[in-house]
Amino acid sequence: MSDTVETVARTAPAAVIVAIDGPSGTGKSSTSKAVAAALGLSYLDTGAQYRAITWWMLSNGIDVDDPAAVATAAAKPVIVSGTDPAAPTITVDGMDASGPIRTQEVTAAVSAVSAVPEVRTVITELQRSIAASAEKGIVVEGRDIGTTVLPDADLKIFLTASPEARAARRSGELKGVDVATTREALIKRDTADSNRKTSPLAKAADAVEVDTTELTLPQVIECVVTLVEEKRAAK
Repeated sequence: MSDTVETVARTAPAAVIVAIDGPSGTGKSSTSKAVAAALGLSYLDTGAQYRAITWWMLSNGIDVDDPAAVATAAAKPVIVSGTDPAAPTITVDGMDASGPIRTQEVTAAVSAVSAVPEVRTVITELQRSIAASAEKGIVVEGRDIGTTVLPDADLKIFLTASPEARAARRSGELKGVDVATTREALIKRDTADSNRKTSPLAKAADAVEVDTTELTLPQVIECVVTLVEEKRAAK
């Protein structure tokens, strides 16, 4: 009679799709990247994709205040997003766009370009394909992920913070910009994004809201990691 050795197979954690939405300055990017890195998930900054297509429009002489012109050009640029949370990348037509998309010119134009339905269709399809191909799961951050892009995401989180807290954080990132000016710009952006007809900034009905006003970044990250781990364990 031979001895049998039982081997217990270790199952890998279940793949999860996490949607993190919210306005600018709530800590979305920092939180999303850190959570993805901590849990071995891919990461996608959807805002960078809208900035990338806006930069392409500006660079190619498209009138960003002409929705028809923007719509006609929407499918032309080739945008590729790298999903490593430790070093996310974005290229447009093979060119590194990570620096140019953060300019003030792009920031001022991105809401108008993002509001064009044809732009949202192109970028939404790109985002869905990236999420579908993430074998271990992915953290996707943006403004309409839980409501429009990935309505079946395993976990939806909506980050909020007071306008004052958001402005202070964003002013710290943008050297030489005063808090009052930044606050005014953030509120203007919120209004534009919340009131656009196509995929407005909104909290999904089944999203978990996390107010980051009084929390440090490590506290926000810990909170979201816990939520993701609970969801993953339940799968």
